[in-house]
Amino acid sequence: MEYKIQDVEKAFEGEITERLGNNAYVIKINDVEHQVKILTMDSRGIEFILDQKYHKVKYLDNTTNEMNIVIDNVPMTLNMHSRFDEIVFKNSGGGATGNAQLSLKSQIPGKVVSIAVAEGDSVKQGDVVCTLESMKMQVSVKSHKDGSVKSIKIKQGGSVAKGDVIAEIE
Repeated sequence: MEYKIQDVEKAFEGEITERLGNNAYVIKINDVEHQVKILTMDSRGIEFILDQKYHKVKYLDNTTNEMNIVIDNVPMTLNMHSRFDEIVFKNSGGGATGNAQLSLKSQIPGKVVSIAVAEGDSVKQGDVVCTLESMKMQVSVKSHKDGSVKSIKIKQGGSVAKGDVIAEIE
């Protein structure tokens, strides 16, 4: 997860490693264990004790991709899907070795917001082919290899399902 404090950007990995009961947990953030106890949690925010220090979080604004919050009077923006583009690229063929795969496939369902290439265009691996909107997020679908766009199988404004062919690149 990535977060921004004013103009500072950082990323961290976090997970719950143990449930202690009574709203208490052991969590691991960037490989360091901490104890946290949830005091209150509702739609306005959360109060908790982290490593024996009290903290209060107020929720300001929430979208699928970002959450604007205030922690101990410090405004922050959390990006909940910091690697979403990378995951979509890898699973649409970008992570495969070799260039044998002809079809660029969608790994998420969504609405086609824009198409960035036309049939006959040359593309490089990583070039944006189209942009999909899924769960209020816009995700760029990128070419899985260098080549030429043989055919485009989608229409702007149309919908795609997971696994649908977006384009054929040879």
